[in-house]
Amino acid sequence: MKKTQSNNPLHGKTLEHILTYLVAAYGWEGLYERIKINCFNSNPSIKSSLKFLRKTPWARTKVENLYLDLID
Repeated sequence: MKKTQSNNPLHGKTLEHILTYLVAAYGWEGLYERIKINCFNSNPSIKSSLKFLRKTPWARTKVENLYLDLID
């Protein structure tokens, strides 16, 4: 039996969707001001940021938490 994810606001949201949403809301500069990650500051792109975030759990958690704060 599978657990339902109805209470999880991240369910069904890809990391790419979350990052694109945050960049649209804050821009790269604003995102870097909120989360001091070099991939948001030095020649930022969705592709390079996704690569870093997928390999770095603590950074991904910060991005997901910022997204949750924004959609609340």
